[in-house]
Amino acid sequence: MNDERDRDETLTAKVLTSIDTVPAAAWDACAGQDRANANPFVRHAFFSALEDSGSVDAAAGWQPQHFVIENKAGDVIACAPLYLKNHSYGEYVFDWGWAQAYERAGGRYYPKLQCAVPFTPVTGPRLMVKSGLDAELSGDLRLTLMSAMVEHAKRRRASSLHVTFATEAEQHLMADAGFLPRIGEQYHWKNEGYATFDDFLAALSSRKRKTIRKEREKANSHGVEIKTLVGADIKPNHWDAFYRFYTGTSDRKWGQAYLTREFFDLLSERMADAVVLVMGFMDETPVCGAINLRGGNTLFGRNWGAIVDLPMLHFECCYYRAIDFAIEHKLEWVEAGAQGQHKIQRGYLPRATYSAHWIADPMFRNAVKRFLDDEREAIAHRIEVLEDYGPFKKNIGGD
Repeated sequence: MNDERDRDETLTAKVLTSIDTVPAAAWDACAGQDRANANPFVRHAFFSALEDSGSVDAAAGWQPQHFVIENKAGDVIACAPLYLKNHSYGEYVFDWGWAQAYERAGGRYYPKLQCAVPFTPVTGPRLMVKSGLDAELSGDLRLTLMSAMVEHAKRRRASSLHVTFATEAEQHLMADAGFLPRIGEQYHWKNEGYATFDDFLAALSSRKRKTIRKEREKANSHGVEIKTLVGADIKPNHWDAFYRFYTGTSDRKWGQAYLTREFFDLLSERMADAVVLVMGFMDETPVCGAINLRGGNTLFGRNWGAIVDLPMLHFECCYYRAIDFAIEHKLEWVEAGAQGQHKIQRGYLPRATYSAHWIADPMFRNAVKRFLDDEREAIAHRIEVLEDYGPFKKNIGGD
């Protein structure tokens, strides 16, 4: 697709069936990897690890259709991760009800297009533009990405295009362009300049502070030595153990392990600087683990698994050690993954997540719009109510 601009600039949009088709440096320049708040999940290395390990491909129902926009000189100046899908697994923004309703009405919901990071419920940029461009051109490029993806959806006869876990600003832009906005909620911890974990505890009510201390004492009373491993400290035997934990959790919870064993080797090889693995050992044998990725100002918690069932061990490894790490490294946020209102009492408060949806069928679009209008109001109210259940002191004067 060629798009003539008033700037006398010819833009070309291309669809790539492999992330390796675009140079890593070119993709990362658009993905904001030079910015203070860089998000590790949109790095070229993360997408390539997914594809090269076989975790993501057409057979898995995630067929890469990545978009890049090139200028007249052939330089990549914008991009978006995109997949053609024949199911709705691994997305965390659930549309199963939409699919069932549309197919009961005689429509065909799949294939659909998904602009997202596979298996990753983490907010981050989706309409990605090269750093250093002026605001007007950047806005034009995001609009071009949106229109190009919609045209691609029409060509592929996809029922819909879903941009999930986008930024709030991107959602507003897409809503202005006719996409249907949707919100969800997750539970995130914010570092208010704490120097130690005890500083964080001091901000809590007395009862909540005591509860967390007891939970940490209990978790560390089982004879499990918990280590936080980063970068080159993580060896293949650690990944062997973690993969057993990961597949065991998948079998118990949803019956499918999306990521292959090779993915973790490639992740460690290509993104060692970002990987933080909290692992528990009994007599030097790994018994539990939680994987995190570190971004510019955020620690992102992802997968957890264990071969032991010990009280409070999950909370310690996934939540409290993550807070320890964030405080030590002066990170502003910890995002502890999807779902889980139990996180609130541990200092992780509700925070909105954003997606936007383009629906081809006008009648179906209207039905989805009515649903989303009601859902947004309900979720916004729920977030407001849940914030009051947090463990923090309600006033400055005391507990």
